[in-house]
Formats: sequence, C-alpha cells, structure tokens
Amino acid sequence: MRAATLIAFTAFAVPAACRTQNASVAGQGSDSTLSFADVGSADSADSVLLTPRLITGPTVVVFWLASADTFSADDQAEALDELNFATEQIAPTLAQNHIQLMPTNSDSVYVLLPNRQRRLIVLAGVDYPFGYVLIEPGSAERILAGVYADDELLDEVEAYFDLPDADSTQAGPRIST
Repeated sequence: MRAATLIAFTAFAVPAACRTQNASVAGQGSDSTLSFADVGSADSADSVLLTPRLITGPTVVVFWLASADTFSADDQAEALDELNFATEQIAPTLAQNHIQLMPTNSDSVYVLLPNRQRRLIVLAGVDYPFGYVLIEPGSAERILAGVYADDELLDEVEAYFDLPDADSTQAGPRIST
C-alpha cells in the first residue's frame, strides 16, 4: 500500500513541482508600463522582460534576445538605435489602430487563441536575435528578424493588419470641375 501511495504521489506531485516557470507566469502582464526602449537594456539578464509574454489581441512584439551578444558592441548599439527609431516612428499608427506594442527579451511568446488555448512562438533561432513579431490571435504570425527602416516596417504592419495605407489617408479628396 505504501508503494502504491508513493508511486501515485510521484506521478502527480513531481511533474507539477518540476513544470517550467514559463507556463505559470506567461499570463502575468504586470509589466505593461515598460517601454519598448527597455527591450535592449544593458542589464536584461534579470529583467521582467525575460518572462514570456501572453498576447491576447493585435500586437507588435519588439524582441531583443540575449544571443545578440554575439555581435560587437558597436553593431549592437547601432542595431538597437535603429530598432528604437523605427519603433518610435510606427508607435502612433499602432496606437491609432488599437494595436499593442510590447517589448520582450524572452525567446518565446504565447498567443491566446479563441478557444482559450495557448500557442507558443519560439524566437530563438531566427536569422537575427532582434526584430519584430506581428501577431493577430487566430492568424499566423509574421516574424521580422533584424532591423527595418521605419517606412518598410510601416508597410509590413499595414499589410499584416490590413490597415489603410498611410499615404492614402493623408491625401485630400479630388475635386474636378
């Protein structure tokens, strides 16, 4: 009887105690006050940004992974500056269209699906350890690894989220007499 109890305890308690931290904390979104500029912070090893993010709506995730340390310090600084500049340029368009902008240093992101299940997106192993992930829950994500010029990034965002072209909304109506 003791052996059966020990086996039952081991079968249920040990896996629960050993489960990864990622699944249990992915839903905690307490870092919503963080800026996308924090994504490449020098002390990102103990940052809250290492927690995998849970995406629940249209979102652009700006990622900067620890493997970026394989680049020289000058290349890292240049890439981070370009990443931040392009992100700052598209931020108003995202806000206007109710698309969340979210930074992360985690190599994974969870997407909450309509059936309340979570889908994992793994960022480790992409061409560059920094870039963007365009996510619309229920659709396939688009990973944009590396740096993009602000106009190219805006084009990608407009195409993915099916937004009206920024150039067409600024043009006034044509009047002919």
